[in-house]
Amino acid sequence: MKKSAKVTLTVVATVGLASCGRGRRDPCEPAYFDEVACQEAVSNGGYYWGGSWYPMVYHYPYPYYFDSYRTFVSRGGRVVSAPMGSYARPAGAPASGGVERGGFGSTGAAHGSGSGE
Repeated sequence: MKKSAKVTLTVVATVGLASCGRGRRDPCEPAYFDEVACQEAVSNGGYYWGGSWYPMVYHYPYPYYFDSYRTFVSRGGRVVSAPMGSYARPAGAPASGGVERGGFGSTGAAHGSGSGE
């Protein structure tokens, strides 16, 4: 095999492996920043990408991620836009990817109603 063909195959393989492990894009990362999706991700503890839920722990409030994005751009960083609808929540799916918060269901209703159960 010629040297140039080996280099081309190595580059293609490297790019392929990198994309396999990172097909989704965190909307709060400066290089992939999406204002609405990042706000929702921080509020909901994760985001949808291509119809799948990815739980994330965001240690800072939304303005931190917006400021990081602005700094990235001001230093010449390029933002790669996600394809339209990539961060869309599938119809009928809860905002937090299946984890509903705030309610106790029938267990809480029975204990909180004074029914003596």
